[in-house]
Amino acid sequence: MGDDYIIEMLGITKRFPGIVANDNITLQLRRGEIHALLGENGAGKSTLMSVLFGLYKAEEGEIRKNGKPVRIDNPNDATALGIGMVHQHFKLVEVLTVLDNIILGMEPAKFGFIDRKSARERIVSLSKKYGLSVDPDAKIEDITVGMQQRVEILKMLYRDNEILIFDEPTAVLTPQEIAELMQIMKNLAAEGKSILFITHKLNEIMAVCDRCSVLRKGKYIGTVDIKDSTKESLSRMMVGHDVQFNVEKKPAEIGRPILSVQNLCVASKIHENLAVKNVSLEIRAGEIVCIAGIDGNGQSEFIYGLTGIEPLANSPSGKKSKITLDGVDITNKSIREKSKAGMSHIPEDRHKHGLVLDYMLEQNMVLQRYWQKAFEKFGFIRKKEVSEYSAALSEKFDVRSGQGNRTIVRAMSGGNQQKAIIARELDKEHKLLIAVQPTRGLDVGAIEYIHKQIVKDRDSGAGVLLVSYELDEVMSLSDRILVMYEGEIVGELDPKKTTVEELGLYMAGAKRDGRTMEK
Repeated sequence: MGDDYIIEMLGITKRFPGIVANDNITLQLRRGEIHALLGENGAGKSTLMSVLFGLYKAEEGEIRKNGKPVRIDNPNDATALGIGMVHQHFKLVEVLTVLDNIILGMEPAKFGFIDRKSARERIVSLSKKYGLSVDPDAKIEDITVGMQQRVEILKMLYRDNEILIFDEPTAVLTPQEIAELMQIMKNLAAEGKSILFITHKLNEIMAVCDRCSVLRKGKYIGTVDIKDSTKESLSRMMVGHDVQFNVEKKPAEIGRPILSVQNLCVASKIHENLAVKNVSLEIRAGEIVCIAGIDGNGQSEFIYGLTGIEPLANSPSGKKSKITLDGVDITNKSIREKSKAGMSHIPEDRHKHGLVLDYMLEQNMVLQRYWQKAFEKFGFIRKKEVSEYSAALSEKFDVRSGQGNRTIVRAMSGGNQQKAIIARELDKEHKLLIAVQPTRGLDVGAIEYIHKQIVKDRDSGAGVLLVSYELDEVMSLSDRILVMYEGEIVGELDPKKTTVEELGLYMAGAKRDGRTMEK
């Protein structure tokens, strides 16, 4: 049977301070299969793949390729063995072009110079063959996340990798990009590539995978054939109990206006036009309003303008932008003043806007409150109080980390970083909760919990503004849906009365305010 497996990881154990991340795990990948690695946040999936890619060295166990033991001490060893990896947080150089990122470290030379012509020809033919259209001359900082991911995949193909590791590849993609990626993965497997696919999105596993191995809390639970499995059976293996996929909530009890936005405009960084054009909306106490749309239609910029991350722009019509929070004008207030006025914000980019990665967990938990009396005395931070508060909050929101409060946030798994932000924002006093992709990168158990917390927040009288690209989440969590297309609100829908198909027409710009637009 040994010759059937292209890669075998046998009895792998990897320890970090305070935690056994991988506890005697065995994983066997067949040639030409798409094999899912499923598990909760912090179950040890990324750690196991980092051992295979040479980023970590396991204390015990062995790796075999084609039945023969191999040593992988660093990523160069992995590349030499034909193993490539697309990381959850991309490893690209933002100021370089697509072409330069793909050939980095593998530059073809001619007479001592980089032979860009042959590199370009190779990249163009690879992108045609696998349906990965990219512009080789675009700079990474100017292209969408979905495009950046294609660059990561082309980087692997350019190196002739035959074993491809995808670490949470769909966490940052729109539904359209996810469908494209699934097709690309099938094409790769059909070409004889073997794929390890780390994810906790069950419908993606059901759609493209042949087999699935499940990890829970660092231990191996088992491997199953997808054709014999259901979403329910996989989720039970993953979290150890049945998971509810539908959000349960009672009808909204709508109260006073909490947020009023008038004529909001935000400039675009990519083109001359405005990214957000004269958007006006109102959110009342006790309701969840979701902004839906395909990524890149101004949702991010709208939130940046609303929260104060980006400055507001002047409206072409000459109307003034105005933001009112529970009757108070906060249009020109600073981020801290907006926070003190009752705005909580779960940001889209947890690394850029949500956390200070090199601070400890307990410091991140009080980022917006350390000056309050509970945490400060005579100008000094009360460390004991901060520690106790952080520990209680981590307990309540199940934030897991190797060294507890003192863990440097950078060392935590992406899902636990997200849970830390959600805990902090929900726990501080607020009237408005702005949640942008709050469940991105979370497993089904954590998603179920976060959805319950958001509904509880709504029921306690807060107004909730949700931005989500997950259509299931939009339909099940919101009380009202606003669709954004090219920087404008083009429709308002009632999730109880609309369908995903109708929502899709608005999102694609084919429909507007009930009238079908003339093409």
